[in-house]
Amino acid sequence: MFRRRRADTGQPEHEPQGEGAGPGQREDAAGGTVPATAGVAGPWDAGEDVPDRERIDFGSLLVPADEGVQVHVSVLENQPAWVTVVRGESGLQLQAFAAPKSGGLWDEVRHEIAAEVARSGGQSIEADGPFGVELVARITPTDPVDAGRRGGLEPVRFLGVDGPRWFLRGLINGPAASYEDQARPLERVFADVVVVRGDHPVPPRELLEIRLPDEALEALGQAPPEPDEGRWPLSPFERGPEITETR
Repeated sequence: MFRRRRADTGQPEHEPQGEGAGPGQREDAAGGTVPATAGVAGPWDAGEDVPDRERIDFGSLLVPADEGVQVHVSVLENQPAWVTVVRGESGLQLQAFAAPKSGGLWDEVRHEIAAEVARSGGQSIEADGPFGVELVARITPTDPVDAGRRGGLEPVRFLGVDGPRWFLRGLINGPAASYEDQARPLERVFADVVVVRGDHPVPPRELLEIRLPDEALEALGQAPPEPDEGRWPLSPFERGPEITETR
């Protein structure tokens, strides 16, 4: 359904309590350390020399989608709000926002997310990850059935990268939030995302436009919409209606 655009480019637990791992490392099952996603160079700005790879064009986000994954577009207030790449029982939620030229938005947003997690009855701690400082958290699942089945708080990881006048946020949930071998494929997706900021003025923290590929809109009997900006913040714990493609 979605067009791909060529623009482009075991199980050690990931626990915040680990004390043996240094920056860019994580503890393995034997208590040693392993490198976190070696060779990370992205996420990428559309103006960079991006590695060649097939990606799905969602406007502000060019998202890698390999065979065996599902790609969801969630909608809030009739506007696409985020893209989620799903592998098995794990997912990576993606959103891109306008940011000031000075950067540093992730430092602010990370503290805001931690405060929201605490208000919601969850727990969080900062940790060194493959993209720098991330927030490792346990939150109450929004689905009561999930909450009962999982027996309490759900582990998640919040990733953030400051780019040139943009900020990319990722949210990993499911087993990949706890187990390195399941996290790596989603980390590679995050590292290979291309952010298309555009030259038009957008206030900092506003959501950069996410749009459905033309083929998806035509299949739904809709014309491609005019660009329309979203707004920050969107709750990381909400889910909206979804349009899905399986690869």
